[in-house]
Amino acid sequence: MDWLPHAILWVGIAITAFPLYIAFVASTLTAQDVVQAPMAILPGSHGPANFLEVLTNGTRGTYLSPPAWQMMWNSLLMALIITGGKIAVSILSAYAVVFFKFPGRMFFFWMIFITLMLPVEVRILPTYQVMSDLGLINSMTGLTLPLIASATGTLLFRQFFLTIPDELVEAARIDGAGPLRFFKDVVLPLSATNIAALAVILFIYGWNQYLWPLLITTENRLDTIVVGITKMISTDASVTNWPHVMATTLLAVLPPALVVILMRRWFVKGLVDTEK
Repeated sequence: MDWLPHAILWVGIAITAFPLYIAFVASTLTAQDVVQAPMAILPGSHGPANFLEVLTNGTRGTYLSPPAWQMMWNSLLMALIITGGKIAVSILSAYAVVFFKFPGRMFFFWMIFITLMLPVEVRILPTYQVMSDLGLINSMTGLTLPLIASATGTLLFRQFFLTIPDELVEAARIDGAGPLRFFKDVVLPLSATNIAALAVILFIYGWNQYLWPLLITTENRLDTIVVGITKMISTDASVTNWPHVMATTLLAVLPPALVVILMRRWFVKGLVDTEK
């Protein structure tokens, strides 16, 4: 029965990959070919032209969409800032809660933890009002700053820091290591795999943001790739150029897929490794 798990795995892969294959086929056809029923299941010859068009010129749906390279750059910049910011804030806040003894430290931790119970929709309108009052609408700062705080990251790092032996802390203190040196020379190296695993999750989180970029920006120059795809789909009487939409969708899938592929060993190690 060794074949059964492999068969189930291959069936799951096929179910997951088939929509991507259909999107790839649609991206190589003309707009007229896509709307014909049934649509061809073999790639056409217009793929290079369609990808070049969306990369350099964009396309017109309900709104004028900027070129895909610009939207991908916005998404990449947003994802990197959110990833770096969340990790920095989370690891420092968890370090303070675990290794510093100050009044109210557990109160502050639980206040951070409670934010996990608040849906994004509950916080998004007050957050928008704050960004508007600060004049950060239509800016990369407005896109990224409200998403940097991470209760999840703080919780994960805190739980990891609690597993660091007290003997290691005492040894560092005897050697004369202050808080910053202990953080830099001991805590950060031990947290490398956890940081890598969290970075993969946070990068995909930042890349796939839709509701907040849609709300905080009104200028096309700041469109992210996810928002841009929805704008390419016509909601009026005009015809949607589905080959361009599918080509842009495939371009949007590439960066997260590459991050997962390149970081897969660190990602898995960070999730399952228990050695300190």
